Amino acid sequence: MRDKRPVDELSIEELERVLAIRKREERQGKLQRMQRAGRIVPAETPRPAAPAPADALPAAITRALANEAAPRAPVAAAPPTAPRQAEVAPRFDEDYTDESYPERSRFWKSVMNQLLLLVEVVAVGGLLFIGYQMFSATNTLQRETANAAQIADEQRRANMPTLAPTPQIRLSEVVLPGGHTFTASGEAQFNLEEIPVALRPLVQTELIQPITSRPPPTRETALELSIPKLNIDQTIVQGTDWEALKLGIGQMLNGANPGDPVGNLVLSGHNDIYGEYFRYLDQLEVGDQFFVRTETQIYTYQVSSFKTVDPNDVSVLGSRDGATVTLISCYPYRVNNKRYIVFAERVS
Repeated sequence: MRDKRPVDELSIEELERVLAIRKREERQGKLQRMQRAGRIVPAETPRPAAPAPADALPAAITRALANEAAPRAPVAAAPPTAPRQAEVAPRFDEDYTDESYPERSRFWKSVMNQLLLLVEVVAVGGLLFIGYQMFSATNTLQRETANAAQIADEQRRANMPTLAPTPQIRLSEVVLPGGHTFTASGEAQFNLEEIPVALRPLVQTELIQPITSRPPPTRETALELSIPKLNIDQTIVQGTDWEALKLGIGQMLNGANPGDPVGNLVLSGHNDIYGEYFRYLDQLEVGDQFFVRTETQIYTYQVSSFKTVDPNDVSVLGSRDGATVTLISCYPYRVNNKRYIVFAERVS
């Protein structure tokens, strides 16, 4: 039977016995290797020495031999003792080879290894499951926190008072573009008298608009106006403010483009200053045609009607049915207390 006790549970006598066995096995193995190598010659059996002559022996030895030869009294035999149990040397796992290792022990060892592997797999799976649960819980907590914050923000916004909107009045909502007067030196200036006194502070910032603030042109922006009857072929500037009309014919920024199916394209120009492009605008008649060009196409318009209105009649800027154009200029020449309006419709 194998002794599976660990080394620290053996007694000193058992350890000494194990050490003696190991030393004897090593010594025998070494002698066998040396004998196979021819390094040790077997010792001869010693012969028994011949007995020495009696006269040559000492007297004491002679007497001892005589006593041995004399008959002796029988001696009582000692009671038989129980046979001594053979001492079993402890054996360890490394003492067994694959052939000597019990088959049953190998089976249980394989079973234990598989059980340990299964325990490790279950432990790893448990750790992965716990990690997944922690990740899911963190995401859920984040969503709940975000929803709670959103609800609280909506509640705070619901309790906030509504501010009254600040009125925004544009210059085109008060007076038609192009109005101007002359100074004593003959220079032109914007006619502030056309704007009601109560509204002048609100539209003051729109009287002079920097050129750098104008919207950039697109492929559908009106670029050029051509009126063959009036010998006009002039580029179009975005805006109808004072500075824009210095540069040429201005387009009111109402979002309308020549290619739109519906919309009123409003173009304005001076009649007696800064090129006098619309000086002879009143010579157009119903049925006359003119053209507006964009980056991609040229559109044809035909005059449908015309009339003279007051500077504050901004109703002419409104949209009409279909794609239309409205041409505006001050009137009459050098007086400029009215506006001359030409209405046209797109025909192609």
